[in-house]
Amino acid sequence: MSTDTTNGAVIFERIDTWRTVLKEQFDFIRRDNLALAGVLIVATFILLGVFGPMLAPHDPIEHDMKTEDGSIMRLSSPNAKAPLGTTAYGKDILSQFLAGARPTLIVGLFGGLGTGAIGFLVGLVSGYYGGGVDEVLMRLTDLTFSLPFMPMALLLLTFVTPNIWLITLIIAGFLWKMPARVVRSEVLSVRQRTFVKSARASGASNLRTMFFHVAPNVLPIGFLYTAYGVAWSIAAQASLAFLGFGDPTMTSWGRMLRMVFDSGNIRIAWWWVFPPALGIAAITTSVFLIGRAYEEVINPEIEIE
Repeated sequence: MSTDTTNGAVIFERIDTWRTVLKEQFDFIRRDNLALAGVLIVATFILLGVFGPMLAPHDPIEHDMKTEDGSIMRLSSPNAKAPLGTTAYGKDILSQFLAGARPTLIVGLFGGLGTGAIGFLVGLVSGYYGGGVDEVLMRLTDLTFSLPFMPMALLLLTFVTPNIWLITLIIAGFLWKMPARVVRSEVLSVRQRTFVKSARASGASNLRTMFFHVAPNVLPIGFLYTAYGVAWSIAAQASLAFLGFGDPTMTSWGRMLRMVFDSGNIRIAWWWVFPPALGIAAITTSVFLIGRAYEEVINPEIEIE
């Protein structure tokens, strides 16, 4: 058999391994009604993030909602012209809500993926190699644990102009520590199993053994903490925006809450508060429902009513 044929067979074997693992995850999600509901909410959120600004009936910042006589509709409750009402500045809340889904999606998706990916890789490498590699990576993880996220994020954003990608990077750079710890603990157990030792004995390289024998067996933990990472990222972004450290060029759900707070109408204009608050609550709850399903598999002793 030629070298090219052998390499092709190995590549297809690797693809099939990961394809099988991913198919098992999707089949698993379909069997849990709450997790499936969470996936549907996340899918809706993604669609809003992609198409929301295009669906917005008005410019969320520039357009002023006006009455028939030409006066600005300030703090108008939901009506036919403004289905979700207007802000104290006469802006359409529906348009702001739809436009605000995109930055929330960007931070949630890429912050969650970054958190899950960095934590998974650090935990995988640390647990598999052990020794000096483990020592260095775990001390770095300990350092990250010692730095509180919110004060450090506020400190970093004080000296630069916040933008959506910088905020995402800061979030992923601080939140990967928990998945790294958990994945490492699981890898320490998996690497002692017979099939891993057999792979090493058959001459498989460390990278091949780590990614195609160990990694698929801890992948559910990666999915779990990626889901949690999405929720953490959205909550962190909303908190930073509410504190005035969000991207000033973009409307986000956290910034909407900041605006209603600054206007002094947070106890009055419920129609201004509820859309972004419910949006944040719905998406964070949905990803936790997905994570809940994985947690039952990872730890079968957990009994969830």
